[in-house]
Amino acid sequence: MNTFFNLTLAIGPFGPTELLLILAVLILLFGAKKLPELAKGLGKSIKEFKKSSESDSEDDETEKKPAPKQDVTKTPDPS
Repeated sequence: MNTFFNLTLAIGPFGPTELLLILAVLILLFGAKKLPELAKGLGKSIKEFKKSSESDSEDDETEKKPAPKQDVTKTPDPS
C-alpha cells in the first residue's frame, strides 16, 4: 500500500488542504503564541481523564468483590 494512503487513514477523512485550513483558522482565532498553551492544557486534561477513568475501573472491580461475612451468632462475653 501507499504510505500517503496509510497516513490519510491515520488522521481520518481530512486531507492536507483541510488540515491546513483548520490550522489557519485556529491561528487566526487564538494567535500563534496561545496555541502551544492550549495544546499543553488539552494534553494534561486528556491525561487526567485517562488516569481518572482507569482508577474508576479499578474501584469498580473492588466493589464487585463480596465483603467477608461476619458471624453474627456469637454473643460477646458479659465480663
